[in-house]
Amino acid sequence: MSQGTINVSVENIFPLIKKFLYSDHEIFLRELISNATDATLKLKHLTSIGEAKVTYGNPVIEVKIDKENKQLHIIDQGIGMTKEEVEKYINQIAFSGAEEFIEKYKDKQGDETGIIGHFGLGFYSAFMVANKVEIITKSYKDEPAAHWTCDGSPNYTLEEADKKERGTEIILHISEDETEFLEEGKISGLLSKYNKFMPIPIKFGTRTETLPKPQDAKEDDEAPTQEVDNIINNPNPAWTKQPADLEDKDYKSFYRELYPSQFEEPLFNIHLNVDYPFNLTGILYFPKLTNDMSVQKDRIQLYQNQVFVTDNVEGIVPEFLTMLRGVIDSPDIPLNVSRSYLQADGAVKKISSYITRKVADKLKSLFNENRKDFEAKWNDIKIVIEYGMLSEDKFFDKSKDFALYPTVDGSFFTFEELKDKIKDAQTDKDDNLVILYASDKEAQHSYIETAKDKGYEVLLLDSPIVSHLIQKLEGANEKTQFVRVDGDHIDNLIKKEDASISKLSEEEKETLKTFLTETIPSEKFTVQLEAMDSSANPFIITEPEFMRRMKEMQQSGGGGMFGMGNMPEMYNLVVNTNNELVTEILNTKTKKKKERLVTQALDLAKLSKNLLKGEDLTAFIKRSYEMIK
Repeated sequence: MSQGTINVSVENIFPLIKKFLYSDHEIFLRELISNATDATLKLKHLTSIGEAKVTYGNPVIEVKIDKENKQLHIIDQGIGMTKEEVEKYINQIAFSGAEEFIEKYKDKQGDETGIIGHFGLGFYSAFMVANKVEIITKSYKDEPAAHWTCDGSPNYTLEEADKKERGTEIILHISEDETEFLEEGKISGLLSKYNKFMPIPIKFGTRTETLPKPQDAKEDDEAPTQEVDNIINNPNPAWTKQPADLEDKDYKSFYRELYPSQFEEPLFNIHLNVDYPFNLTGILYFPKLTNDMSVQKDRIQLYQNQVFVTDNVEGIVPEFLTMLRGVIDSPDIPLNVSRSYLQADGAVKKISSYITRKVADKLKSLFNENRKDFEAKWNDIKIVIEYGMLSEDKFFDKSKDFALYPTVDGSFFTFEELKDKIKDAQTDKDDNLVILYASDKEAQHSYIETAKDKGYEVLLLDSPIVSHLIQKLEGANEKTQFVRVDGDHIDNLIKKEDASISKLSEEEKETLKTFLTETIPSEKFTVQLEAMDSSANPFIITEPEFMRRMKEMQQSGGGGMFGMGNMPEMYNLVVNTNNELVTEILNTKTKKKKERLVTQALDLAKLSKNLLKGEDLTAFIKRSYEMIK
């Protein structure tokens, strides 16, 4: 038996490991199983190139709880270590066995190594939950097994062991304050979280399997059962396979494996597969999405060589795609991801750009292959696409080929198709193309109908970021304006000629405006007199496009003017001086009747704008019944 002191560059490193190495103590299990997988894949590689003269077989990694002795065992059938290798890889923390292995064999032919971790600091994460750790290991080489023991101080013992089978067993003596890691439910949960798709089968106990009944069995005979290994992982998940080897049902099955509590099928998927200038595989799914962006993030899982890293992929996946679901796997991303690392790393930026391009290409192909199906799914995917158009310029450029603009009548246009469709009817006298839109088909119905009576198309743009989006579209397209259909009277929204002549004289208009201003609450409405077609409504309530849009942008996050999101609602009351009712209001001599006509006309205008509520609505109904008695 030999004794020694671990070669560390900092005195008493173990308290530092416990405090700083990982934020979550549970990570130790991920690290140790990663090391076991690493050791197994090393053996696979060495046997494939003929350097290890042993049979690889069908190795598994086993996790066992010994509750009575307060021990947790992680056992592999991998490459194992000699006594000298234990000295080197375990006692010299600064040296990474995995890094040396890759360097040594990088130029040799054979299977990809797929090495996961570094058999160095990762191993020492065991001391976050254990007050003593043992390693019993036997190398694939014909040398005696070794037994290493350390109690959490820099001192250790190393002696020969009588282990006969190739591989490594790590025994954790769990600390008194970490006994939750001796509970079957806790370990099962961690294995499912971090090791669900590890490339080597992981055994955790046994389970009972029901066998088919014998042919001569009676109907009431119980089916026979047998105890089998409980393999907790899928070593060959869908993303590790080639797209050509998968069918639609395979992608849907894998989606259910990732999200067992999700009942709705994904709309479609995107298979990622690139090996230059970085390595990345994965599958992204477009689920049905709502307008609430905040509750839908952090559903993409990040893996490194099939080891779960995090489900916070911000910085790796473009922000607008964090509402998708699925898996991304890259060996170029470290197991311990930090935000500062992601912001500075060039490979990560390339990965983000690649994913953006791949998603855009997939959307374009789906649009081209089956436009009708793409249109049917538009409402479920538009929030991602519109968010991408806002946040990623390259995606915005590519979106011209597939981004859709639906009308209130259920037609869909690309932006170029829309411009061609409306350019004759909706170009104003100053040669501006005016695109009308509604955000609520029911609430803005009367305004929509007025526009349609003029032969105009009205888009239905109802996502929470529409104000930001149309601002960007206007910036990218000269002499193009988006105007909500209730922003003004239709003749003012698309001005074709000079203003109509008013039936009222300037003196009559001044008298009318004075009375209306005194009668109508000025804190809510700004009165505007305008000469319009005599058939147009007498009172029309509008919202100024600029002010309303800035408020919406502020409320949906950024882009608006400071403080506008909290401003009270203000509307324009447009009074049609050519309407007969307005003339009657002007000419009515009795003030009470005059006020009654104004109140009724205003309430009708508020009703068409969906602004008549509560006490005002009750009074309007009562007044209306009295008028028809």
